[in-house]
Amino acid sequence: MSDRLYFRQLLSGRDFAVGDPAATQMVNFVYLIGDRETGEAVVVDPAYRVGDLLDVLAADDMRLTGALVTHHHADHVGGTAFGIELEGIRELLERTSVPIHLQRDEAEWVRRGTGVGAAELVEHGDDDVVTVGAVDIRLLHTPGHTPGSQCFLVDGRLVAGDTLFLEGCGRMDFPGGDAAAMYDSLRRLGALPDDVTVYPGHRYSAESAAELGVVRKMNYVFRPTSSRQWLAMLGA
Repeated sequence: MSDRLYFRQLLSGRDFAVGDPAATQMVNFVYLIGDRETGEAVVVDPAYRVGDLLDVLAADDMRLTGALVTHHHADHVGGTAFGIELEGIRELLERTSVPIHLQRDEAEWVRRGTGVGAAELVEHGDDDVVTVGAVDIRLLHTPGHTPGSQCFLVDGRLVAGDTLFLEGCGRMDFPGGDAAAMYDSLRRLGALPDDVTVYPGHRYSAESAAELGVVRKMNYVFRPTSSRQWLAMLGA
């Protein structure tokens, strides 16, 4: 499958949305995942300049067949952030009609934040699979940063959104954040094989990706061995 898999990691402000101050400051990663043989692809967390992302796909002879959402924050799906309107899934749907796949606990947050209607959203549960061509993408519900945060596992790659960074994890003090749920989500991700490569939702570290075995050793979020230790470390 590795030869057939199409997988690209794009950094906002560098690989797309060049010159956009918000995109440059937020250092979001957007991912393109697809099947090279069929030419089908999905985009993970389209934001800032969706036209740039479609241009990348077109240059690679790929066509968009869907979008995957890790969580509802505007720098991942569009909407208002810090008084600034960001492009996202609403603008994507104005250009092309594709399903928007998200975790069911995130659906209402996405609808309120983006104005996208329920008919355009496909709600999923934990361990659902979205298939792109012959490429299977496993959806892992990982609440903590938001109630419906989810990660995507495909061919030994973990697209971790804002659940797990190479250094640290997503904040839990925003509306819907839950420190106890985050502990359980991190333990679940930490139980994946060492050779799974972690691809985070932001570039908050020198590296853009790293094997989970390395992240588990270096990232402080894996040091607590109980929920009580975790909450004490957070001062919760």
